[in-house]
Amino acid sequence: MQHWARWLPRQYAAISDTGAFFTALGEEVARQIDELTDELMDETGQGESYLAQVGRLFAAHAIAEELVLPERVLPDSELAAEHDQGDAPPETRARSMVVDREHPSWAEVDDEQRERFHGPATD
Repeated sequence: MQHWARWLPRQYAAISDTGAFFTALGEEVARQIDELTDELMDETGQGESYLAQVGRLFAAHAIAEELVLPERVLPDSELAAEHDQGDAPPETRARSMVVDREHPSWAEVDDEQRERFHGPATD
């Protein structure tokens, strides 16, 4: 509801009864996630242990949520063109990946790992 109010204000304003709308949306999304989870669970699993089945169920449910939620509950912002990257919804912000080992960020990671495993550096 908060996502829609902030990032989809025109669509949110068009909803006459937000309580009923989001309740129905939540029920429909839950049903879709359950159905997709069941489909994913039917694919394999003959002769596996109980713990393997539970693990596969949790994985299938997580995959179903990843597929359904962005489409139905967290659609792209209608304000994307109006906002810069700093105001974009968290799920759409671009993150730079540092792959060059000479980048200063790697030194920070190395220092953190060194402290984690060997204690604070002493001079």
